[in-house]
Amino acid sequence: MGPLPPGTDDRAIWDIWESQFTLPCVTVADELGLFRAIGDQAMTTGELATALSVDERALGVLLGGLAALGMVEKRDTRWSATPPARMWLHPEAEGYWGGFLFRFRETIPIHADLIAMVRSGKRPENKVAGGPEWERGTMSAEVARRISDFMHAHSMGPARGAAMQPVFGEVDSLLDVGCGSGVYGIEFARANPHMAVTMLDLKEMVAEAQKHVDAAGLQDRVATCGLNMFEQDWPTGHDAHFFANIFHDWSEETNAILAAKSYKALEPGGRIFLHEILMDDDGCGPWTAASFSIMMLLGTLGKQYTLPEFRTMLEAAGFEDVRACRSGGGYYSLVSARKPG
Repeated sequence: MGPLPPGTDDRAIWDIWESQFTLPCVTVADELGLFRAIGDQAMTTGELATALSVDERALGVLLGGLAALGMVEKRDTRWSATPPARMWLHPEAEGYWGGFLFRFRETIPIHADLIAMVRSGKRPENKVAGGPEWERGTMSAEVARRISDFMHAHSMGPARGAAMQPVFGEVDSLLDVGCGSGVYGIEFARANPHMAVTMLDLKEMVAEAQKHVDAAGLQDRVATCGLNMFEQDWPTGHDAHFFANIFHDWSEETNAILAAKSYKALEPGGRIFLHEILMDDDGCGPWTAASFSIMMLLGTLGKQYTLPEFRTMLEAAGFEDVRACRSGGGYYSLVSARKPG
């Protein structure tokens, strides 16, 4: 019957990909002694980090994954092990699976990276060679091509879902910040014939994005802008700024810089949009967001955020009317806010 064009519901392939993080979450927690610690008493994240001698921020991401798997739960601000964890994962339980799980600490590569990250709070340097190239503000053409291919493959469904949202019918000029392969800007232009799109990223990345724009035949409505979004001024005159999978790469402090630069470049009444897989408001799932957050922990300076966390960042920059809705048939949500005026 042949291949099919991309749709907006890519949950099946996401579920397959994210399954790689399931067992390492549990083996890392087992080796750290986490289930014993909160199987005997409830603790805050800070108290548990002190008890286990681990990094508090990284531990919080791990706990989100374990909560999504049903192994821990949070009441108020304190974590405790669930009955299945106390039955099968507490080292003093008659049904303890430790003897079975032990061998997988050595055979699953993610286990070593994740436990090192949780203990130290530092990314495994052997995997990222000192940090993603975009953090350094420069990259080779070959690295740009590899990043473009990676981002393009896993963004086709979410990009189509976002572009179909009715709110973009009100946007005539869109700045796609950190555009990567350009997949989002292209889908916005396809779905909204009235819209002009400018795609902003490092010069090496927009060279890759331009290839996709040319292949789509959208050169008349999609332009590129190569600059460092932290160090240089952004182009002005756009109705809205769009960020897909950008804020999850960075800390709250760095995201505050991005939000402030967006606010400055937008005219009064302008909109900011973030396209992300959101953690639940309590940070305890869902698994799709929690496992994606583990990937962010291992490879970037960020994590998957909750809507309240995004609201804090955007309102601190001056934006108002922060809200979110699911977009398309996949796991992504569209967060939006407006500059007063």
